[in-house]
Amino acid sequence: MIKIAIIIGSTRPGRKGEQVAEWVYNLAQQRSDALFKLVDVADYQLPLLDESKAAIFGQYSKSHTKRWSKAIEDCDGFIFVTPEYNHATSGALKNAIDYLYNEWNHKAAGFISYGGNGGVRAVENLRLIMGGLMVADVRTQVALSLINDFENFNELKPTSYQIDALHELIDEVIKWSNALKTLRA
Repeated sequence: MIKIAIIIGSTRPGRKGEQVAEWVYNLAQQRSDALFKLVDVADYQLPLLDESKAAIFGQYSKSHTKRWSKAIEDCDGFIFVTPEYNHATSGALKNAIDYLYNEWNHKAAGFISYGGNGGVRAVENLRLIMGGLMVADVRTQVALSLINDFENFNELKPTSYQIDALHELIDEVIKWSNALKTLRA
């Protein structure tokens, strides 16, 4: 069965990503066509990229990089949960992505963003990054508005539209993850 990581891409105190990822995880757990796991970038405490060799070589010298690599390499697809900071994804998520290369290749990704405008520019940024890593990103996106999908800008209360979009996003990530598995065989 394929494995999908739901990646929390913010390490900021007071972040919304944890509750968004838990919402995704709880909905995904109702499915029987894939296994899902939460992966929190904050748990890996990755300093600003500190490996001396480029990630494409896969020759990691740091224990935190090896741990991060193991968390990602056995996954067939990803659902990234990202805030939008200054019209881009978070620096912590970009740094975590840059630590690895081969572990991302020929897998599928979907995006859930949040911010004042739903975090759409963070996803635009991530789509470019994924292309460089040979990750197939799905079309459907969940863009959570801090105004409409969070009560008092704090507690996640997604609209029914967002719930429908999340189901569609998960469907697409699973289909693409299954299709791309043949490339990695």
